[in-house]
Amino acid sequence: MRTGEQGTFGQLCGHGLTLSTVELPWRENRSNVSCIPAGEYQCSIVRSPRFGRVFHVRDVPGRSAILIHAGNFAGDEKRGWRTNSYGCILPGLRAGRLGSQEAVLCSRAAVSELLRALDEKPFTLVIQENFA
Repeated sequence: MRTGEQGTFGQLCGHGLTLSTVELPWRENRSNVSCIPAGEYQCSIVRSPRFGRVFHVRDVPGRSAILIHAGNFAGDEKRGWRTNSYGCILPGLRAGRLGSQEAVLCSRAAVSELLRALDEKPFTLVIQENFA
């Protein structure tokens, strides 16, 4: 995992999948501007009015409404970067660039693969802090 102004990039691995992920930069776990802290979180399927069937990351300390949903960017808007996340985790089939910004790519396909691989069943998400 690595973090910077363009986002916190990592991987989501398990159930035969390895997906790239992006979250917001680390900003002391502040709502809407930070990635979530390292830890273990229970995830279950929900229907989001905006994103459809997605996983909800439950019981993040001091936070709510954390989803795993489609999107490409998770940069620091105050520093001029684009974002599709206000605290959520965005998966992609791979990491890359869109224009001048780092991003995850093929995000809708990644969400579909995650839902299919897990058969939409709850799972435990382990986030490890190993910034490189």
